[in-house]
Amino acid sequence: MIDAIQQFFRERVMSADESRPTDEALRIAAAALLFETALSDYELDDSERDKIKDLIKAQFSLADAEIESLSVLAEQQALQATDLHQFTSLINAHWSEERRSILMDHMWQVVFADGRLDDHELHLMRKIQRLLHIPQAEYVAAKLRHKPR
Repeated sequence: MIDAIQQFFRERVMSADESRPTDEALRIAAAALLFETALSDYELDDSERDKIKDLIKAQFSLADAEIESLSVLAEQQALQATDLHQFTSLINAHWSEERRSILMDHMWQVVFADGRLDDHELHLMRKIQRLLHIPQAEYVAAKLRHKPR
């Protein structure tokens, strides 16, 4: 199963010229960061998984079958990743600050999907903020927008 997922990733991630990632590679990287966020507290529950799928659907306008396959692939990539650089460097190279800020906003939605903020989640969010070069004001505004009252 994992070999099949890795093969799928290798075949579909890079474009024909190998120097520019495909749109799918960028979607996988973004979705993997959403899963990294959900996994940071060592619990991935259905509310977080559903939230991620909803965010993927909203951001990328994909069909349900595409959302499901992207979710499975991104979750596997997140589980196998040894660092965040493989995802953040790809996104930094090809997405504007505005798109990266939207991703950060989505990540806060995932963090608060279970109604609480864990120390591990906060640490990861700060780390990703720096890696994605998100301004502090945007980071805090997104956090406060989604924080349960």
